[in-house]
This record gives sequence, structure tokens and C-alpha cells, in this order.
Amino acid sequence: MPKGYWVSVYRTIADPEKLAAYNELARSALRPWGARTLVRGGRVKAYDAGIAERTVLVEFDSFEQAVAARESAAYQEALAALADGVERDFRIVEGLD
Repeated sequence: MPKGYWVSVYRTIADPEKLAAYNELARSALRPWGARTLVRGGRVKAYDAGIAERTVLVEFDSFEQAVAARESAAYQEALAALADGVERDFRIVEGLD
């Protein structure tokens, strides 16, 4: 079964305190889904129209788990804490089997 991935690229971080609160809540919200953070920040070399800001890659055992985690009540609480603290490009993608 193909894995699922959350891919987030932060265009701007307007409120680092909101991001910190979100990170704490999101970490707890994703633990029951078996989420594994593979990339969080770090070095980036962007090409073409790529964004060189903060990038986060989270792996799940399946695409369905990735979607369910995003829609969970606990993760919605994390999103509420983040509110307008950042502008980001977020997507869920299915990996190759």
C-alpha cells in the first residue's frame, strides 16, 4: 500500500509564537496516526519557481491515514492555534508503491 505524505512549504512566518503553539498541538495530534516527520526546516536549495523557506515533510503509512489525520478534531485544534500566523502551501500526496 502506498504511503501518504504531508508536504508543507511556508511562504512566510508572520507569528513565530503561533507557529510554536501549532507545532506542540500538531505533534500530539499526529502521534496516534503514526506520523513520522522526515523533514522540518533545514537547508533548502530551490530551483525554478521553488520556495526556499521552511519545508516540512511528514510520512504516514497510507494516503488515507494522512487525510484522516488532517481532518481529525485534534489537528483542527492545532490549525486554529496557527490561524493567520503563517502563509503556507500544504498538500497531501500519495507515494509510490
